[in-house]
Amino acid sequence: MATIWLALGLFSTGLVQLLHTADGVGGSEMMTALGYPLYLMSLLGVLKIIATVVILVPGLRLAKQWAYAGICFLIVGAIYSHLATEASLIKIIPALLLGLLMTVSWRFLPENRKLKLSLS
Repeated sequence: MATIWLALGLFSTGLVQLLHTADGVGGSEMMTALGYPLYLMSLLGVLKIIATVVILVPGLRLAKQWAYAGICFLIVGAIYSHLATEASLIKIIPALLLGLLMTVSWRFLPENRKLKLSLS
């Protein structure tokens, strides 16, 4: 269930960023306030939508691990950006929620969908 909510969060914010809307989480006003150029929104939007597809499609074990890693980098970057610009702590809540969903989703990912590492 966490994976579905994570996918919805990623897809919706990815769409907002891809369409360059002014309002909403990840919208152009927020990106400008954080000091990022608006062209970055298109890249983030596309990557979030790709990550959504990858985490929902069965199989793709290696891509799935990369998608979860990318989502983690995205969340850490978002939290750091808000802290660095001294934004109010309330602005960090969406990223923290997405991070919680990502952690629960990855933790309860069925073993047949995880990449198995062999150290020998």
